[in-house]
Amino acid sequence: MKVTIAPAGFDFEAEPDATLLQSAESAGIELPSSCRNGTCRTCLCHMTAGAVRYRIEWPGVSYDEKEDGWILPCVAEPLGDVTLVVPHARSVF
Repeated sequence: MKVTIAPAGFDFEAEPDATLLQSAESAGIELPSSCRNGTCRTCLCHMTAGAVRYRIEWPGVSYDEKEDGWILPCVAEPLGDVTLVVPHARSVF
């Protein structure tokens, strides 16, 4: 599954059974993060394409935010190709 990070234009493949944050890190892409358990909202970003499933029952995203496409990549696994808007993403390479 392909993950695209806008506006920087980073692309990488999601790893099986990994969160979006874990896959980004493996690809050398740094996304804002802190708690890594879905509560602090540091990694909150907008998903403009695709779908995810969460590793926890109710992450720190409201129903309305979910409906508007906001996700927490630290606890989200992609169900297919996804596009995320993460203005502060950067390559570590």
